[in-house]
Amino acid sequence: MKGSHSVINRVRQLRKERLMTLETLAERSGVTKSYLSKVERGRSVPSIAVCASLAKALDVPLDNLFADAEELAEVTVTRAGERQALTSADEPGTRYEGMALQAGTKSMTPFMLHPPHDADHVPFRDHPGEEFVFVHEGRAELILPSHSITLDPGDCAYFKATTPHKVRSLGPRRAALLLLVTDDPAATDTPHSRLP
Repeated sequence: MKGSHSVINRVRQLRKERLMTLETLAERSGVTKSYLSKVERGRSVPSIAVCASLAKALDVPLDNLFADAEELAEVTVTRAGERQALTSADEPGTRYEGMALQAGTKSMTPFMLHPPHDADHVPFRDHPGEEFVFVHEGRAELILPSHSITLDPGDCAYFKATTPHKVRSLGPRRAALLLLVTDDPAATDTPHSRLP
C-alpha cells in the first residue's frame, strides 16, 4: 500500500540521513528495536502515536514521515478523493487518511480517522501534544481510562494527547472524524510505555 510504504521508506531514509542506528532511534523514540525493524521492513504499519514518537526522535514535523521534503508546498489543497490512505482499506483497527501532506512547516497535522467498532483490542495511545477530533460522519465514542464521551455528527473534542485515549465507531458504518494532531516541542521525555 502506497501510504504505509511512504512512512516506512521515510523512517529508514530519515534515520540514515541522521546516521542513527536502529538502537539509537528505538531508545530516543520509546519504540522497541524489534518493532522499529518491522516498520522499516514493511512488516508493520505504525500508528499515529508511534509516528509522533519517531518524528520527535528524528527531529522532524510529523507530516515529514508521509511526504518528501522536496514535495512540500506553501499552500496545499487536498480534494476529498485525493486523501492518501496511510493504512490498508481492510485494516480491522483504526484507519487513517493523510491530508495536506505536502504543506510546509506546520503546527498541526490533519488526518481523516475511521475508527473500528470494536475497540476492546485497540490499545490506549498517548503522546506529547494535543488532539482535536471533529465528527464529520456517523457517531463515535472517545474512550478515556476514566470515562467515555459519545460524539454525534458535528460534535468535537479537544484534549491533551498525554491523556491515554482511543476512539470507536458507533452505528452500522465506521464514523469519519477529522483529527488534528499537534506535537509539544517542549516535551523532553516520551511517555510511551504503551508503544510496541
